[in-house]
Amino acid sequence: MKFKIKSEIFEKFPGLSIGAVIAEGIDNHGQSAELLGLVREKEKEIREKYDIESLSQQPRIESWRKAYAAFGAKPSKYRSSVESLYRMILKGMNLRQINKVVDIYNYISLKHMIPAGGDDRIKVEGDIRLIFARGGEPFIALNSTQKELAEKGEVIYVDDREVLCRRWNWRECDKTKMTEETSNVVLVIEGLPPVTEQAVQFIVADLGELVKRYCGGDIRAIVLNQANREVEI
Repeated sequence: MKFKIKSEIFEKFPGLSIGAVIAEGIDNHGQSAELLGLVREKEKEIREKYDIESLSQQPRIESWRKAYAAFGAKPSKYRSSVESLYRMILKGMNLRQINKVVDIYNYISLKHMIPAGGDDRIKVEGDIRLIFARGGEPFIALNSTQKELAEKGEVIYVDDREVLCRRWNWRECDKTKMTEETSNVVLVIEGLPPVTEQAVQFIVADLGELVKRYCGGDIRAIVLNQANREVEI
């Protein structure tokens, strides 16, 4: 199985770097009070430092708004995963515990103000590819049974059968969601300028270390860029 990024993505979004953590043999059962404490501490820091009115002006949020607009998704309607998390927190909500690996990548997203997500690798059919949609690719959103179709030109993650995530990191699919039974994962973080490749390398290492600490397993962390557009996972 490979993780591939089409060259056209880098042509449209120069400076993009994507970090990936491939984790095998993890134990995702149970909850971690320590991990929840890290999330709650970060939520408190976010409420003290930011406000919802000016959030869109933060460079690491603004870059995703511009990217969404560039592939035809209205930023005020479709928000990047990281902006959605921050908005929830600034509206007074606490992130709910889901499972350890999801809690970890949500924490990383909050800590570094960067989109993060992932898939249960066992449930992926074929390769994972980041592409521009041709239009009409099938998608079933997280915790839904209703089939949608991707729109032409939007950035999507796909496997050989269907869309894994629509509008880049806006909405994940139900098929490859992570549960307590998940033992193998592919996690990604996505860096657009002003986030540098060096920053992505640091963040993906941070992500891998947290997965190792709370879930165990064998961990590999890599960074994909224009010169290195695919990796065996």
